[in-house]
Amino acid sequence: MNEETDLKSSQISVLQGWPQFAEHELRAEILGEMHARPFEKIDVPRRVFLMAFITTAEQSQRDRDAIGKLCRVHGLAPPAAESNYHSVQIDKWHLRWERHNEFTTYRWDVTEADEVEFAGEGVSRLLSELEFQPPGELLVATQLKITKVKREMADYEQIFNPASICFIGTDRGKARVVTDFQADLHGFTRFIIEDHGMSPFRAGALVQRVLEVETYRTLALMGFPAAKKAMPFVNQVQDRLASLTTEIAEAESMEDNHQLLRTLTDLAAELEAQAAKTAFRFSASQAYNQIVLSRLNAMNEEPIEGARRFSSFFRRRLEPAMATCRMVEERQGMLSRKLMRTAELLRTRIQFELEQQNRVVLSSMNRRASLQLRLQQTVEGLSVAAVSYYVVGLLKYIFEGAEKSGVLFGLSPTLLTGLSVPLIITLVWMVTRRIHHKFKEKD
Repeated sequence: MNEETDLKSSQISVLQGWPQFAEHELRAEILGEMHARPFEKIDVPRRVFLMAFITTAEQSQRDRDAIGKLCRVHGLAPPAAESNYHSVQIDKWHLRWERHNEFTTYRWDVTEADEVEFAGEGVSRLLSELEFQPPGELLVATQLKITKVKREMADYEQIFNPASICFIGTDRGKARVVTDFQADLHGFTRFIIEDHGMSPFRAGALVQRVLEVETYRTLALMGFPAAKKAMPFVNQVQDRLASLTTEIAEAESMEDNHQLLRTLTDLAAELEAQAAKTAFRFSASQAYNQIVLSRLNAMNEEPIEGARRFSSFFRRRLEPAMATCRMVEERQGMLSRKLMRTAELLRTRIQFELEQQNRVVLSSMNRRASLQLRLQQTVEGLSVAAVSYYVVGLLKYIFEGAEKSGVLFGLSPTLLTGLSVPLIITLVWMVTRRIHHKFKEKD
């Protein structure tokens, strides 16, 4: 159908008679990712050079500009603005450029005669002629030769190190791959693929998988030096935690507990900082290791009598390194949890001691309040007596004045004063209590 031929991976054209659909903003990116790095057909014989550089985001952008400039100089289309893959033909060399999260790869391949052996001068001359500027630090340098010539095992032992040579069959006997995973004098690890009847597409797929195995096994091993570097610190933290636990059990004073808590908190912060530094590297190494295993599985290794397989080599060399990374990562997590638990226990002890101190303080405050209440009651009693005394004294002066004026009708001022004392005391007491109650209501 004509409409089907107009469909693109980045978008869906509106089909005749269909309504307009609003596409999700990530749809084109997701569809493009499924076809970002396709297998390329390879004609045999051919030599391939692969270099992988560790790149930051800034270096990666500069590298994109550089590859674009290289393409324009040779009259070729540069990579698209958001493309992470580009493939061009420069003279006799085919260049395949790929951008990944933390590294960038350049793959140069060229058709050569079968009798040409390994050498690094060819790509060196090419890079010199193109004035190639590496985008970052070189991590992987590999040369691969795919040929139709079949050699005996003894012949390969003259090319590769017999102590680490690996030899596998694949593609149902249509190909054999040999390497020793060691760098030669030019700094390249070397692979030879014997083609015994593969199609160009199958040859291209096998070459890419072999190169990916080499690239990702190298990237996976980047976590191993970080694990070895972190291990002494992890051991130190573990020993220090054991010592602090003993000190916590023997601590008696609040000051000692506070000092131990500060030490625990500082130690936990140092461990978290160390774990944060290695977290990405360890997780990336595990992810790269999974890619290596998936590529080996896709290659479907066929054993060759008397030869070591790639998977056997990795079980002895790569898997122990990955196990070390996992062990260090797990110990960091375990120690972090132990530090948090110990600190929490110490905080609980400090909180308990503070509550005990608060209970003592509250008890002391209750005793003081009781004493103050008794003192207040005593003062209130004395104040009632004092006020009553002054009031009775005033009444006495009043009664004496009234007697002289003849108003008392012969009654004795002293008698009247004595009779008023209980009444005055009662009234003063009632007034004092009323005032006291009013203040309590306000409180």
